[in-house]
This record gives sequence, structure tokens and C-alpha cells, in this order.
Amino acid sequence: MRRTVSKITDWHLGFRNSNFFLVDSQLGWLPSVLTSGTDDHLLHKSVANMNYAASSANLSEDPSKDKDNHRVSDMLIDSFGRMHTYLRISLTERCNLRCHYCMPPEGVDLTPKPQLLSLNEILRLAHLFVTSGVDKIRLTGGEPSVRKDIEEACFHLSKLKGLKTLAMTTNGLTLARKLPKLKESGLTSVNISLDTLVPAKFEFLTRRKGHEKVMESINAAIEVGYNPVKVNCVVMRGFNDDEICDFVELTRDRPINIRFIEFMPFDGNVWNVKKLVPYAEMLDTVVKKFPDLRRMQDHPTETAKNFKIDGHHGNVSFITSMTEHFCAGCNRLRLLADGNFKVCLFGPSEVSLRDPLRQNASDDELREIIGAAVKRKKAAHAGMFDIAKTANRPMIHIGG
Repeated sequence: MRRTVSKITDWHLGFRNSNFFLVDSQLGWLPSVLTSGTDDHLLHKSVANMNYAASSANLSEDPSKDKDNHRVSDMLIDSFGRMHTYLRISLTERCNLRCHYCMPPEGVDLTPKPQLLSLNEILRLAHLFVTSGVDKIRLTGGEPSVRKDIEEACFHLSKLKGLKTLAMTTNGLTLARKLPKLKESGLTSVNISLDTLVPAKFEFLTRRKGHEKVMESINAAIEVGYNPVKVNCVVMRGFNDDEICDFVELTRDRPINIRFIEFMPFDGNVWNVKKLVPYAEMLDTVVKKFPDLRRMQDHPTETAKNFKIDGHHGNVSFITSMTEHFCAGCNRLRLLADGNFKVCLFGPSEVSLRDPLRQNASDDELREIIGAAVKRKKAAHAGMFDIAKTANRPMIHIGG
């Protein structure tokens, strides 16, 4: 008998008013491709007293090798010894949803198509990164699945010698029908964004219909053999924080990894600390209903704090970018759809790789530009309140 992810539909549209307290927590190159009510002063003080220190990743005795004895070029090693072996590539700025936390209601100006990277350009840069030590690539957007050549992109990227993981983060709206071909083309891992199990709330948050299609994509991903299927959930106070345990239930008998993400500030998403549900509070909510929750062993570069519940087939994770950052172990770099290179999600600094690429820069010249940007990467992001005041791009431009 086919089992499907259950849906919960009893919800009245609207945000709840609530006060809350923040709690301290310890807790060779490829051929060419054809083409409310909380006191702000006390709240700021509480957050300022939180423990933001992240334990440093243990570096290999050989500074040119990572924890898995994987050789990494100096181009990818920053001034703090962090080795950047994970590249996130935004394939497009276009998206078929309009999520509140990703873009403002009026939308965003999209980069003209001639200024976006072509597939050939993406493949050349990806080859450069992989031959230098990157072993994981994640495809993002916008919504990567709206790109017409997504299967072709996956096929060629998956053939890069040295690449171990080719992943994609998607809203799942059109994913179900594309999954078999994507898997056949070399896509090894999939993250599906879903912030509510309630169709009416989904439509409110995304300004579009499509909840049922996303649920179908989660089921389809399981059926074609992805294990685990990662489900990303941005938790926002008064909107979906009452669904945390409902999401955890999805892990009971299915290979689903629910990943609760702290609400993060980006241009146009009207971030407010009162909407933030901190990791400590989310964890407390889960433990009260699932007392058998236990911490798993995390890789030093892991962004998530991973947990397992006895008897559950899947697992639960928390991405704590705001209250307990993981900058010390960061191994991520970002290539945006317009060819800009970004070394920190929350930092405004970017450098163009598209321009020198189109000016016939050699691989060595591109490596020099990349290496210089990596060396300028800071030890940690500025903290949530400074991030909220710093000019940065909307998430749809950066890539999720």
C-alpha cells in the first residue's frame, strides 16, 4: 500500500500575537554544450547575551587536505585555514513562487538574460572549482527546476572528475515529473522547501497555489530512491511555529530529514527579531513531545545540528544561522546567476567572475580572482542585528 505524507488542514489564516523569551543555549575540461508586545530593549539585550561562539573545525595536519583527506588548492583556503569544498551555484533568478521571506511583495528586478551566465560558462567555472578541490555542488535559484536545460546541466556537472555530491534545493512545484530524469542525469541529493503543512498557509506565504504539488514531489523523491529526502522549513513566529511537531511526525516512518531554519534577514523580506524562533526554543518544543530525541555526530563543516528520535526512520535538524552561527567551520562559496562570486551568504561583498570570463581570462587569472576573494572572507558574520541593517541582495538573487 502506498503511503503518502499526510496533510493538516485545520487552520485559520492570520498571525498570532505572542510574547516570547530568548533562551541561552549550549544545547580535463568538458566539451562545449549546446544550448507584539515584547520589549525591544530587553529582547536586544537577551539576544546580545546569547552564545554565538561556534567551535572551530579541526583542521587536518596537512593544510592542503580536508578532514576526508581530500586535496584542496590554496585558492580555496582562507586566512583562517577554512577549506571551501562546497560550491552553491544559482542557475536562475526566476521563480514560480513569491515567498514573503525571499522577495518583497512588489517583486524584484531580474538581471537581463545576456548578463546571466550561460550553461557553458557555468560548466567552465564549475570545472575550475572542482579541479581545485570542490567536491560538492548544490544547484539553487530562484527556482532551478524552471531552467529548461536543468537535466543537461546536471548531466555535465555530475561528470566532473572529483565531484562527489550534486544536490539541488527546490520549491518542489514542478519537481515530481522531472525527478526520474534528474536522477538519471546524476542528481544525488534533493532538498525541498516547505514551510507549512496547511494549504491555506502555503498560499498566503508563497502568494501562489501549489501545496499539493510540493507534497507530491516529496513523495516522488522518496519513491525514486532519494534517502534522505531533505525538507527545509523556515520557522516564523505566529505563522508556522505551531507546526514544528507536525513536521517532526513526517520522520516517523519515512526517510525524511526535516530541517528547521531560523528566519534570516535579507533585503525586502521585512525581517524582525520578533518573528525569529530561536533554536533553543524549537528544540525545547520538540523534546517536550519527543523525549527520545538525541544528538547525532555532525561533520565539522555541517551547517545543521542533527538529531534522531528512537524508532523514527528519518531525522530532525536545526540550522541556527542567527543564534548559534557555524562560521568557524564554514566551507561554502556561492556563484550567483549573474556570475558574481560571494564568499559569505550574509556579507555584501561580491566579485564578478562573468566579466573576466567574457574578457577571455585564463584559468590561472580566474583562480587568482577567486583566491583573493576567499582570502578576504571574514572570520564570522556580523550578527543578526547588524546583518539586518546591512545592504544585501534579496534571497532570490543570492540563491537559496
